[in-house]
Amino acid sequence: MNIDRRLFQLLKEERTPFLASISAGILASVMLIAQAYFLSRIINGAFIEKSGIEKLLIPLALFALFSLLRMALNWFSHTEANRGTLIIREKLFTRLIGTVAALGPLYTKSVQSGRLSTTLLKGVESLDAYYSQYIPQIFFALFTPLLIAGTILPRDPISGTILLFSAPLIPIFMIVIGKSASAMTEKQWKTMSRMSGYFLDVLQGLPTLKLFAQSQRQHNALEEAGETFRHATLRVLKIAFLSSLTLELVGTIGMAIIAVGIGLRLMTGEITFQLALFVLLLTPDFYLPLRQLGTKFHAGMEGVSASKEIFAILDQKAPARLQPAGFTMNESVGERPIHCNNVTYTYPGSQEPALENITITIPSGKTTAIIGPSGSGKSTLINLLLRFQEPDKGSITVDDKPIHAMPLDAWQKQISWVPQHPYLFNATLRENILLARPEASADEMAVALQKTGLTNLVSQLPQGLDTVLGEEGARLSGGEAQRVALARAFLKNAPLLVLDEPTSHTDPELEAMLRNSIQELMQGRTTIMIAHRLKSIRSSEQIIVVSQGKIAQCGTHDELLAAGGFYRDVLLLQQENAL
Repeated sequence: MNIDRRLFQLLKEERTPFLASISAGILASVMLIAQAYFLSRIINGAFIEKSGIEKLLIPLALFALFSLLRMALNWFSHTEANRGTLIIREKLFTRLIGTVAALGPLYTKSVQSGRLSTTLLKGVESLDAYYSQYIPQIFFALFTPLLIAGTILPRDPISGTILLFSAPLIPIFMIVIGKSASAMTEKQWKTMSRMSGYFLDVLQGLPTLKLFAQSQRQHNALEEAGETFRHATLRVLKIAFLSSLTLELVGTIGMAIIAVGIGLRLMTGEITFQLALFVLLLTPDFYLPLRQLGTKFHAGMEGVSASKEIFAILDQKAPARLQPAGFTMNESVGERPIHCNNVTYTYPGSQEPALENITITIPSGKTTAIIGPSGSGKSTLINLLLRFQEPDKGSITVDDKPIHAMPLDAWQKQISWVPQHPYLFNATLRENILLARPEASADEMAVALQKTGLTNLVSQLPQGLDTVLGEEGARLSGGEAQRVALARAFLKNAPLLVLDEPTSHTDPELEAMLRNSIQELMQGRTTIMIAHRLKSIRSSEQIIVVSQGKIAQCGTHDELLAAGGFYRDVLLLQQENAL
């Protein structure tokens, strides 16, 4: 038997349906014994004693009653087990989604999306067999054979003794084979999980692979991964078939020995026909729960293997957040400057801090550009402001109050974020835009569309705003996707605007069109921008130059240009990258 401690803990939290299922299953075993008894009486009365139908009516009625009761109890047992499993699955899935949400975008970017989705969907789903079949079967395999042996042993000690001595052989063989099966199943699950992640990564990067003539190479790699998974699956099946053969063989030999013994004793008159038939009817059902346990053991092992990746996610440490303690803010966040006070952050597993002792002030109602070489800490600073991460040391304050003392959702409602590559869901255009503020009115939606130049696009789409965009906005071009991101920001109308230079990967004509919308969006807001283009940098009222996780320079474009030094070098590098 393989009972995972943490999976069993989840079972204990929802024990009521499973206790009802196990109790019903054990009662069904009692009904089984009663069925066998009255069936043996009916056959003995009809063929041996030659009794008339009037004498067999009561046994027939009782046999039918116990048959119906057994059927109802088995149905109830399966229903309750499935109900308990569904409750556990829903709670576990909710916990997983909550954990992934708490870990934030940085965690989801650090793992393969295909592997993560496999764990969240198929991993949780694979627990069905473990909870609804394997766990109840453990108890059925324990109590049903004991009930049958306890019924047979006083009436036929020889058959009862054979049952008691042969029964332990089945669990022994199952444990021996089960160890190999468990290891193989875990390996198979990991192979499938890795293959899922790899396949999705290749699929998402297919245009790039085609561009660099690497598609055939990846095709061969995928084919090899598929073969590896096929071999892993066949190894699991081989052990499962071997296990089934062994368990069936032990059960068959046990039944054969009892049948031969009863036949010999029946010929010598040492046992009555009714008792012999009663024992023979119960013998297959004595071994059946033990054989089924072996089968359901293999069905449940996939869930045990998947649970290791599930609990690996649940064990991830989310960013430490202070509990909000009556946080109040008298004025809008956008009307107060943001202060970073000796902020330091180090990524998990890294020795060097990504940001070290950052102390800056972001003025309210103005535009602040953050520039610097790749890897200098620009994105880390933005992530701290968005609260995707929390600083290891220091604090970020508004009105002398730390933002991490404010409820996370309340803080993020104050921010509109427009990244370089906005994510669009496989939903309608309306749903993708309303993601920013679901309660927005139709008039507010119309204004957002008009300000971002999406009105013409909507008129060209087959179902207008109700057109499904496809996975990652497949129906839209890159520029149109950026307009959707800007429409979200207009609709949200938050006092803080965070831009990761949405025009950095666009051609000059599209950049000019988008810039007009961005300039209007920036009006009257505190704007923080990771800038890549010279025009964006020069127009900013404050420029922060970041280098190796520290503030190298800070000031306006003219001030920094006059000072020269590092700013001039970074500006030159930014221009080269833009070209």
